Amino acid sequence: MMRGLAVLGIVLLLGGLAALIWPAITVTRTEKAVDLGPIEVTTEDRDTIPLPPVFGIAAAATGVALIAMSRRRA
Repeated sequence: MMRGLAVLGIVLLLGGLAALIWPAITVTRTEKAVDLGPIEVTTEDRDTIPLPPVFGIAAAATGVALIAMSRRRA
C-alpha cells in the first residue's frame, strides 16, 4: 500500500509541476460543416482551458505529502 501512495504522490507532483509550466490546455475539435457526396468541408474549433496556478500548487503539495507519508511508514 505504501508503494501505491508513493506512485500516486509522484504522479500528482509531476502533474502539478506540469500545470504550473503549461498554464492552459488547448483542445482542437474537427466538425463537418458540409457533406455533399464526395465534397466535404470541415471546420476546426480550438478551445483553450485555463488552469489556475492554485491547482498546480495544490497537486504538487499533495504529491509531496503523499511521498513523505509513504517514506515514513516504510
